[in-house]
Amino acid sequence: MKIAIVAPPFISVPPKRYGGTELFIAELAAGLARKGVDLTLYTNGESTLPVPTKWLYEEDDWPIVGEAEANLKALNHSAWSVEDAMRDGVDIIHLNNAPGLSLARFTDIPFVYTVHHAYEETLGSYYTHFPEVTFATISNFQKNKLKVPRVKTVHHGIDLTNYQFQETKEPYLCFLGRLAPQKGTHLAIQIAKESGIPLKIAGEIQPLYRPYWEQQIKPHVDGKFIEYVGEVGLEEKNVLLGNAMAMLFPILWDEPFGLVLVESMACGTPVLAMPGGSVQEIVKEGYGGRVRKTAKELVVCAKNIDITPATVRAYVEEFFSAERMVEGYIELYSAVVRNTEIPPATISQVA
Repeated sequence: MKIAIVAPPFISVPPKRYGGTELFIAELAAGLARKGVDLTLYTNGESTLPVPTKWLYEEDDWPIVGEAEANLKALNHSAWSVEDAMRDGVDIIHLNNAPGLSLARFTDIPFVYTVHHAYEETLGSYYTHFPEVTFATISNFQKNKLKVPRVKTVHHGIDLTNYQFQETKEPYLCFLGRLAPQKGTHLAIQIAKESGIPLKIAGEIQPLYRPYWEQQIKPHVDGKFIEYVGEVGLEEKNVLLGNAMAMLFPILWDEPFGLVLVESMACGTPVLAMPGGSVQEIVKEGYGGRVRKTAKELVVCAKNIDITPATVRAYVEEFFSAERMVEGYIELYSAVVRNTEIPPATISQVA
């Protein structure tokens, strides 16, 4: 079985810092390679994953400045990748961005498409034009929104050897993610202040959300009780997440998965989250953390964190390993190549 994995062209694989989709692709491609699967990764020239790699664009291009330019670049990259993969005689083309789906009309090679985004009606309608494509959703919440005939949920997994389990915690909470209203950074600050527990904030400030940073976040940052530590890579993530009492995830949108949830739990750090999208699929109550409807309820949880780091790590090891995710995709690929019924969802959840 020969697979072409087409990543978006904007961020390297693995990502140097931020890049949820690119982190997933890195974990999947590396895991498939370990299983002996023949694959080619179509990405950009700054990618460093030790698998066969090809690219059209040499450099990272993030953050994206204009939507039209981004869509054209993504489509150009996808078209070049698909053409090359067709010449290479692959069995499956695995796409990870929407513009390239239109290319499925020009080849008999089957397409698998992983849906990374929150549900949008426009995209959902677009997907219905490709009944021959097999869709891989990253949560059941996401799957239930789509009206496509061939779909399977495979939850993300991570290489747990990259995440250090830390049993002893320091007296602070952390927030890791894009600094954006829907991610609830301002609510994380509220939880920290009302619980009396210091907060370390890490994440990207995208140009679109610069006013949010300037007006609602920066005035609270004093470098002591509320600290902004910037963007973080894997090494810094391990320190930030591993030493924290809990990671705050007070989202105000429907999260399609939330890789940072799994990263936090891999470090033995429970998640204190608000429900939205897939959160309750990923954060099992009492195992991975606590999920509550309001920030005030999470203040109570922060003051009484009664889930042991060992419990949290064991939960992630059982349900969110890269090996489990890779097996789910191999099962899906095999069904696609054989043109048989799509197997049931690969569910990662405690009974």
